[in-house]
Amino acid sequence: MLKRTPLFPVYAEHGARVIDFGGWELPVQFAGIQKEHDAVRQQAGLFDVSHMGEVTVSGADAEAYLQKLTTNDVTKLENGQCQYSLMCYPNGGVVDDLLVYKLAEASYMLVINASNIDKDIAWMKQNLSGSVELSDISETTAMLALQGPHAEKIALKLTDAPLQELKAFHFLSDVSVSGIQALVSRTGYTGEDGYEFYIDQADAIKLWSLLLEAGQDEGLVPAGLGSRDTLRFEARLPLYGQELSQDITPLEAGLSFFVKLDKGDFIGQEALAAQKTAGIPRKLVGIEMIDRGIPRPHYPVFADGKQIGEVTTGTQSPTLKTNVGLALLDKAYTQLNSEVFVEIRGVQVKAKVVSTPFYKRKS
Repeated sequence: MLKRTPLFPVYAEHGARVIDFGGWELPVQFAGIQKEHDAVRQQAGLFDVSHMGEVTVSGADAEAYLQKLTTNDVTKLENGQCQYSLMCYPNGGVVDDLLVYKLAEASYMLVINASNIDKDIAWMKQNLSGSVELSDISETTAMLALQGPHAEKIALKLTDAPLQELKAFHFLSDVSVSGIQALVSRTGYTGEDGYEFYIDQADAIKLWSLLLEAGQDEGLVPAGLGSRDTLRFEARLPLYGQELSQDITPLEAGLSFFVKLDKGDFIGQEALAAQKTAGIPRKLVGIEMIDRGIPRPHYPVFADGKQIGEVTTGTQSPTLKTNVGLALLDKAYTQLNSEVFVEIRGVQVKAKVVSTPFYKRKS
């Protein structure tokens, strides 16, 4: 039986096509991936991301515990601030990537990937130490993401809270959005500006309707997982299971900024420090097809007559209209403009290494 979010009942009203996504019945698209992608780039899109997991971490030793569990430096967080981070295995492979929200002193919320909720919580419990309490609030929490250049204008129609003053990777805990209590953050996963609304599941349908109504004149559309993937891909934002996994380290994925090797001991630190010292063997790069063909995940990549890696994500970019991909390659072949060959249905097709992100919004 597939799991459903509290917004499942309204999908059909908007013509959603649903798929099985990691055990969840979720909309891959409403009006179409290209339309939804363009709306987020130019106006705004509304995503149901209630399948994501939320775990609160509290207690006298919460900070020390998270400092040991995650790669980023939790001590740098102020109340009302969040950070992107990763949990690693002792060998440097990734358990999951996540967001850490500092709610108050000794009180945090972690936002984790839906398909990893059980595995992540088991890992957190396995590494629990000191005076720390974990609480999985995923089942009672809904999350809507409003993304795009018109997001701020739309959100401000529904609240008096100073959301326009909210900096990136900051949040307000107790916002009234047309009478609905919400935690509102400004992180995003599309390469555009936007907000996330964390609310009680019982309020999900009401907030969804209110936001769509408020965005009617701003070009707001419901958006599905398909456009969420193309948007995050163009902005070079990683997806767990593709750019990150238990077999791919954050350093190989180009995420060394979020790995503070000098912050003190954390799980995976030794292995990651050793990898950095020895030289990172593989690197995640952008590739662009020169010959016809679309690079898809797991397609092998060749150079000098041997396999040098594989595509992690690839598609025709809806914004650029070019066939591009992210690929994890042997470091020796990752110089810009290096010629490589992607094997597509048994044929090696010419491509070249290009710079990323493929898309960057004009600030």
